[in-house]
Amino acid sequence: MRSTANKNIIYSIILLLLVSVVYLYRQNQQQPDGEETVEETSGRITFSGNTMGTSYRVVYLDGGERNFKGEVDSLLKVFNQSLSTYIDNSEISRFNRQDTLQFESPFFLNVLKSSKEVYEKTSGAFDPTVGPLVNLWGFGPGGPQLKDSVNINQMLPLVNFRAVDFDSSEVRKKTGMYLDFSAIAKGYGVDVVADFLTDQGIDNMLIEIGGELVAKGTNDKGEIWKVGINKPEELGRADQLVSIIALDNKALATSGNYRNYYEADGMKISHTIDPSTGRPVRHGLLSATVIAKDCMTADAYATAMMVMGTEKSIALQKNMEDLEIFLIFNNEDGELDFYASEGIKPYLSFIED
Repeated sequence: MRSTANKNIIYSIILLLLVSVVYLYRQNQQQPDGEETVEETSGRITFSGNTMGTSYRVVYLDGGERNFKGEVDSLLKVFNQSLSTYIDNSEISRFNRQDTLQFESPFFLNVLKSSKEVYEKTSGAFDPTVGPLVNLWGFGPGGPQLKDSVNINQMLPLVNFRAVDFDSSEVRKKTGMYLDFSAIAKGYGVDVVADFLTDQGIDNMLIEIGGELVAKGTNDKGEIWKVGINKPEELGRADQLVSIIALDNKALATSGNYRNYYEADGMKISHTIDPSTGRPVRHGLLSATVIAKDCMTADAYATAMMVMGTEKSIALQKNMEDLEIFLIFNNEDGELDFYASEGIKPYLSFIED
């Protein structure tokens, strides 16, 4: 049996993974809708706002104390105009109504390339063409629409990313197919903002959109960027920190079934749809946190792992470089358990009560 001290360490780790990076996420969510903030202090610039149906937060160091909030907001607006299914005339929305589209921005092509790579490495667990079933189960722009008479199996032939063909100038698909990049777009948006700031000569930054983030360089104390982790409401006060995670020029993303779901006929309907079955996943994996070299990659793999489940996710990570994972799951005895890959352990520290 484990000692009490070991149990306390395990409990702290589990709490950490249950919330991932939601400290920053919830801080931003506490802002009233539409409210944006800017703070400039001794070369440290901090601003926040709203994008992609959530909030964002940008912190960076700049001796010239330049404020790039206007440029970041404009960049995110163009980004959404390319990839948001919630915007009726966006590139992706127009493509979903037709079969061919000439690229108008670099974002569409880049996200297609990354999606194809993750699709292949996860054997289809990550599949942006699962959009029709995501919408059907009530997690798309139209809200819950599921009817008893709908035959999900008839829609499955439309879920096949291999049927999406693209080159450097255009993208093509089968009639009736629908793309949805919501499982990768926030992470990609973080990378886009980070790349923009890097182009402006910024070396030290922490960028976050809806809980997905990138850290580069150090903070104003010369330390690796650290993110406070707070307890979920079920286990303690929302403002009570239990752990800290440090990122050394890495990106982090988390996907979980404990946030985005609804109940119907006494059952919890998860937002994670298995592309192979067309139905919400039903396995013991509760949360997948991924650290990678960029946030688009971390975001996509975190989503894929929530489809794959615990054992397949562990096997995948062991065969990949530059990918570390932290999983929370229910084990065979129905108890809460965790898995931490070796490379992620040095990033964790704990706050004692």
